[in-house]
Amino acid sequence: MNIYIGNLNYRVREADLQQVMEDYGSVSSVKVITDRETGRSKGFAFVEMANEAEGTKAISELNGAEFEGRTMVVKEARPKF
Repeated sequence: MNIYIGNLNYRVREADLQQVMEDYGSVSSVKVITDRETGRSKGFAFVEMANEAEGTKAISELNGAEFEGRTMVVKEARPKF
């Protein structure tokens, strides 16, 4: 299951996010999206979780939760076209 996480603090790193998501299950990958020019975080990320039930639980519990001083937006990622 691919999960979108938005409104992240710009200091959040992939390892930080992986630790949070691993509380809910097995994490396949974490990718914080960065600006190509500056290398700074754009404030959102995508997390791939192996088990859909674990992903759904993470979404329901983390959406609206505070992390590093900001309220996260967590939802299932829409597929790329």
